[in-house]
Amino acid sequence: MRALQFERNVPRFAAARVASVLAGSGKGVRVGPLELVEVDPLEIPGPGWVRVRPRLAGICGSDLATLDGRSSRYFEQIVSFPFIPGHEVVGDVEGGALDGRRAVIEPVLGCEARGIDPPCPGCAAGRKGSCERIAFGHLSPGLQTGYCRDTGGGWSTGFVAHQSQLHAVPDDFSDEAAVMVEPAACAVHAVCACKIAGGERVLVLGAGTIGLCVIAALRALCLPGVLVAVAKHPTQRRLARDLGADQVVRPGEHKRAARRLSGSLALESSDGGIERLTGGVDLVMDCVGSSDSLQQSFDVVRPGGRIVLVGMPGVVKADLAPLWQREIELRGAYAYGSEDRPEGPRSTFQLAFELVRGARLERLVSARYPLEHYEDAVAHAAAAGRRGAVKIVFDMRKRGSGLDASSTVRPRRPDSAGTTKEAK
Repeated sequence: MRALQFERNVPRFAAARVASVLAGSGKGVRVGPLELVEVDPLEIPGPGWVRVRPRLAGICGSDLATLDGRSSRYFEQIVSFPFIPGHEVVGDVEGGALDGRRAVIEPVLGCEARGIDPPCPGCAAGRKGSCERIAFGHLSPGLQTGYCRDTGGGWSTGFVAHQSQLHAVPDDFSDEAAVMVEPAACAVHAVCACKIAGGERVLVLGAGTIGLCVIAALRALCLPGVLVAVAKHPTQRRLARDLGADQVVRPGEHKRAARRLSGSLALESSDGGIERLTGGVDLVMDCVGSSDSLQQSFDVVRPGGRIVLVGMPGVVKADLAPLWQREIELRGAYAYGSEDRPEGPRSTFQLAFELVRGARLERLVSARYPLEHYEDAVAHAAAAGRRGAVKIVFDMRKRGSGLDASSTVRPRRPDSAGTTKEAK
């Protein structure tokens, strides 16, 4: 089978990091450890496992960080090489209760998938993202499908999954809608974890895939008083408004927006601008995960307010004095499982299906590439906002197979005006 495989190769990983620093995100893939290869189909790890043939598989921010050589060394003990990336996947199931049906994968490799009984406290409570056994059991280490050598991943023509990871796709869902369920689930979990009270002032930093999904989830699942989004590019700003933001501002305007919203006083910087606010918004959803975005969050959140890291951070450098002096709550939001809702516990993925349907999140899928054009696909994903795109996916559907392959597009390149044209 064909697969994009990521090897443990320190020199090439370092070369990818240098290339991404010098030339920009997405450029390191040409010299990095990712290659298109022919590999034997993976063995079924044990009872309850089935094969999946991917249709579409997304490229997310954590994938780009890995390909750019920027991922944290924290992950070294909870991945296994060589791995095949791809955890945002819709595919056809072969075997088990969903045989012949489309499914999306809930990629966390928790206790049930690893054959561990009794389960750890997190898995026992339905919080798969809190699993304590992601390096144990009968599988090699791997926090998720796409980072474990025994399971493969969606950037391929086939991988294996435990039946507990699979969620059937409704017949009226397009493949594009289905591939958005996993990122929507990340947003649902982040929003549900915040316990947002009615009327709170919320600012969302970043309007890529996760940021836009968070905006949609905030509107669908909570009742924020005012929702402000910070978006860099025109398409992002339009989608942020469409998905429910009350105000959309450009980077650099977030301090003034938060000041107007909260009635806060401001401390001046040396150039006469706003250094930081004395008050601020109740909650910041940081969907970027960088040193700059964390500092921006500190600058606009009120004393006693909350910051939620939704975007995967790498090695972040930040002045934590405001965290201490202003008694700010900083927490992460990773993965999914079960969410506490007014009507009772709900599966994160079932809420995500509802969110994708209600907010029409399939419109975020902007371009589809075959595996053979992975360098173009990664470059497009890395420059998605600038190129007027959001979600870039790999398309494994065969032309003439009845799997909607007609929607696959050829690689696209920016023209001199910054718009995109099909590459010849």
